[in-house]
Amino acid sequence: MNKIRNSILVAGLAFLVGCECEKAKEKDIEIVDDGALRGTAADFIANAGDRVFYAFDKSNLSPEAEATLQRQVEWLKQHEARKLLIEGHCDERGTREYNLGLGERRADAAARFLVDHGISGDRIRTVSYGKDRPIAAQGSPEEIHRMNRVSIAVIEE
Repeated sequence: MNKIRNSILVAGLAFLVGCECEKAKEKDIEIVDDGALRGTAADFIANAGDRVFYAFDKSNLSPEAEATLQRQVEWLKQHEARKLLIEGHCDERGTREYNLGLGERRADAAARFLVDHGISGDRIRTVSYGKDRPIAAQGSPEEIHRMNRVSIAVIEE
């Protein structure tokens, strides 16, 4: 009886794993030997980087920001089925309206770089959160401000 039950469990598990593999293939996710998943949001963060930081009251890209965005371009070219949402964020200084506009300019600057380097605009959406969704809440005031002046690329599922 245990052999039959174990056989049924193994068959069921194999079926579920097969289904998950098919779902992964549809999303351009590769399951590699060590169990890691290439093409996932975690892979994107680890290998391309998801954050681009900006100077106070600026939306232009620094050399460091361009280096991060270039890694994102390379990752996105390898995973053509993946799409991005680029969020624009600001620190709490300034009015809500001003920061929504600044966050939009930051997200647009990152998106424009990706498009200019060969990523289809159809794969990218942008949104500005201005100062409404702070990223950092701990640290010195300047550290908090610096961490909140950011655009974040989020892999859409």
